[in-house]
Amino acid sequence: MASRLARAADDARTALERGLHRLRDRLALLAQIGVGVVLAWTLASQVLGHTQPFFAPVTALICLGLTYGQRLRRIVEVTLGVAVGVLVGDGVVLLLGSGPLQMALVVVTAMAIAVVLSSGQLVVIQAGVQSVFIVAFAASAGQGLSRWVDALVGGLVALVLGTLAPTTPVARPRAEAARTVRGVAATLDDVAAALRTGDAAAAVAALEGARALEARLGDLRLAAAEGVAAVRQSPLLRHHRPQAVAASALVVPLDRCVRNLRVLARRAAVAVRRSEQVPPRYVDLVAELARAAEDLARVLDEHTLPSAGRGVLERVAGLSARAEPAAGLSAEMVRGQVRSMVVDLLVVAGMDDDDALELVPESHLP
Repeated sequence: MASRLARAADDARTALERGLHRLRDRLALLAQIGVGVVLAWTLASQVLGHTQPFFAPVTALICLGLTYGQRLRRIVEVTLGVAVGVLVGDGVVLLLGSGPLQMALVVVTAMAIAVVLSSGQLVVIQAGVQSVFIVAFAASAGQGLSRWVDALVGGLVALVLGTLAPTTPVARPRAEAARTVRGVAATLDDVAAALRTGDAAAAVAALEGARALEARLGDLRLAAAEGVAAVRQSPLLRHHRPQAVAASALVVPLDRCVRNLRVLARRAAVAVRRSEQVPPRYVDLVAELARAAEDLARVLDEHTLPSAGRGVLERVAGLSARAEPAAGLSAEMVRGQVRSMVVDLLVVAGMDDDDALELVPESHLP
């Protein structure tokens, strides 16, 4: 019971830490949304003279969103959806008046037209929402058009602010890659410790740690996509394009690395549970690979060339070629996964796949 409570507390603490980490990553974006909301409302109310231009800040919020990707598409979809909703809503109210049946008719009609015009879900939703507003509040002549103008104002504000994106989305992917590699290193250390002590519970915990890295990979994928989107969208960030593309290229080898780590951890857990002997030299290989991964994570954090983290990896590659004649299936699978992970991490360190494979010698017996 105590162990379950301790594990639940650890899980809650980990979830809170990840949540606070996400908040730190989104602070600049949240500030940008706040500025966009104020600007959109001010322009629509003070410059255009609209009395309650609520849809200007709403559009700015939706278009800026909580990610940097596809902002231009969101602006177009919201504006188109509002136009369709306003047009259909005004037409139905003018011809049939307002009421629950008219609202149902206008929602279905507006969303049907939006489906024909675009496959974007945001277009369809906004068409339905705006048509509801028109019928529910029985907009007077000209108010429907003013809502469309408000949406346009909000979209333009979002477009302008999008060009002023901070460098955070460019720097974040490499930081997320470093966190992932550091998680790989920590899990490898746990696997090595479990193999040395024969502790089945520790081996299972290491396997759970390997599986948990999938969440970090998700953060990395999102960060990489946002980094590329930001440099494409903002003229002020165009010179960061090589950096964003290079960071995005880390996703595939790290995904393979984490998959191979899960296989390694699972086989180590099987070996411990079945009391299969894993040669001490193989366990040392796992621990050495952990040190190599930690070095690579430090290099990524320091924003130096990733190639600076290759030294220990190349050493592990050479050591991994020597097989033990008496090693069993689980032991050889552990060694094989170490060799695969060396290739993955060498690619993260800047090598292409073929050159990384060449650095891992053929297996041989002593």
